[in-house]
Amino acid sequence: MEQENQGINESTSQENRKQHYKNPNQNSNSNKSPNTQSGNRSKNVSKSSGSRRRQSTPIDEKLKAFVEINQEAHKQRLNPHYKLDLNSKEKIRITPLGGLSEIGGNITVFETQNEAILVDVGMSFPDEDMHGVDILIPDFSYLREIKDKIKAVIITHAHEDHIGAMPYLYKEMQFPIYGSPLPLAMIGNKFDEHHLKDCRQHFNPVEKRKIYKIGEDFEIEWMHMTHSIIDSSSLAITTAAGTIIHTGDFKIDHTPVDGYTADLHRLAHYGDKGVLCLLSDSTNSYNTAPTPSELSVAPAMDRVFAKAEGRVILSTFSSNIHRVFQAIQYGVKYGRKVCVIGRSMERNIEVAMQYDYIKLPKSIFVEPEQIASMNDKDILIVTTGSQGETSSALFRMSIGEHRHVKIKPNDLIVLSSRAIPGNEGSISAMLNHLQRAGARISSDKDIHVSGHASIEEQKLMLRLVNPKFFLPIHGEYNHVMRHKETAMMCGVPERNIYVLNDGDTVEIAPKYMRKVKTVRTGKVYIDNQNNHKIDDDIVIDRQKLASDGIVVIVAQIDGQHSTMLSKPNVTSFGLVADKQDKHFAKEMEDVLEHFLANIKEGLIENPRALENDLRQVVRKHIYRKMKRYPLIVPHIFVM
Repeated sequence: MEQENQGINESTSQENRKQHYKNPNQNSNSNKSPNTQSGNRSKNVSKSSGSRRRQSTPIDEKLKAFVEINQEAHKQRLNPHYKLDLNSKEKIRITPLGGLSEIGGNITVFETQNEAILVDVGMSFPDEDMHGVDILIPDFSYLREIKDKIKAVIITHAHEDHIGAMPYLYKEMQFPIYGSPLPLAMIGNKFDEHHLKDCRQHFNPVEKRKIYKIGEDFEIEWMHMTHSIIDSSSLAITTAAGTIIHTGDFKIDHTPVDGYTADLHRLAHYGDKGVLCLLSDSTNSYNTAPTPSELSVAPAMDRVFAKAEGRVILSTFSSNIHRVFQAIQYGVKYGRKVCVIGRSMERNIEVAMQYDYIKLPKSIFVEPEQIASMNDKDILIVTTGSQGETSSALFRMSIGEHRHVKIKPNDLIVLSSRAIPGNEGSISAMLNHLQRAGARISSDKDIHVSGHASIEEQKLMLRLVNPKFFLPIHGEYNHVMRHKETAMMCGVPERNIYVLNDGDTVEIAPKYMRKVKTVRTGKVYIDNQNNHKIDDDIVIDRQKLASDGIVVIVAQIDGQHSTMLSKPNVTSFGLVADKQDKHFAKEMEDVLEHFLANIKEGLIENPRALENDLRQVVRKHIYRKMKRYPLIVPHIFVM
């Protein structure tokens, strides 16, 4: 600031001197000094100042020419137009069927004139009002339409929101599956659970940094990427129209636990060649600070185990193998044996050890049955349930229903995860149960780090890839819009950015990007107890039952006279209190009598139409009196 002020003062002084040189009498007249000698001194000072003015530095025309040459080189380097074949008439279409305006359910179709590939086939979690629904999978209607064009399913990584719907797709249709080993191994476990072992024959494991020809129209390279699950990848999808980079879920971790950093060199390689379009993870678009390294949780883990006086029960996402690996390492450091509880946690650790992603001696593990006979200070329990899922092991421990683990007052519960939006209520309820049982809770910020890129990492990705067109993906609408702003800061023109919705099909060519159509999308409800779909109307009925109740009316009608043969049997649930049942039944009897007295001619001969009309009459009556729309179930027997 001092330098700025000094510069301002110097320039002001210089300007004053110039003015004074042009009009030397101005200051003397204004000051009206009686001393003429003083005025003469002013003139002399002014003249001497003018004579001391610095001469302009001579310009070296050769240097100036190279400035222009370098500026043009920068334009060539940063402007992707120069790297694309603008004369090409080739194009590619991109259609997300899930993963936008939501967290999860990621699935995207890349489609040329004759062929198509799918990138990821993920699931998402239901809202609280989707009663009896365990998971949501994408609507595959559009895939059924283009089934004959699809050449392969391409997998970026093994998170549930990217592979969770694979068994449901492969029950209907099968395609070759390409991915790195860990994602394929976890998909294989899912196929086994769903009795689809034969579908393992479609596996095609890939080598990263190697280009695979898929069909006639696609060439794909898997590039290693850091994330909250190991063996993640970004994709370079090359077609006749140009190269598309799909980041998958990512963060830029310079010190990952396994030492395998993100392959920024290959991203830069494609960016230097020219990238038609970038699809990039938007989940952490509001985080201004760089996402911390997974290795940064190590000191916090060390403190936890150093201070723990009883059992340590650690709960995190079962897919975060490196988090679990670090916890186990520090548990062993402080002389603890490890007990893994929870089906998904057991399966993921087993797979990671089988394929040498992590190396741990089997002697450190104990079975849940052994815990009761061991000293509390010698035990580390690694389990699922950090999101408060009622079926999880930790939740069952919290309410005293777990077969092997009962919470004790000296237990330390370590929650090494963040709350997924929508799960805050269930997590809070579980914490209340745990604390009532006397356990201490540790959920410090430094014991968890995100697996998604912050703004600065998103900027790095944009600058490395330097795409002509940009499609922000993976996140809620506000995340995607914030990512759009970041892209504009990094030089992508607003006209070259499109904010997609599920079902939007954008067509991209070297000269343009435009929306061409919208296809059918949506969610299919799944009951995990039997791995079957739940029809939409069943879920709607459950929502009505939960919010407005149900009224069942059973009546016998004289078909000749349109009168009741006896009092109707009226049963209601969730609408009126038990003590008002008789009054409500009498009210429904009156409504039915009035309905029969004004019945349309010939309606009595059509039982289904009769029940439908009665349903409408009863619904209107109840809404007028109670402002509710209960489920109305009439059973009319015409005698």
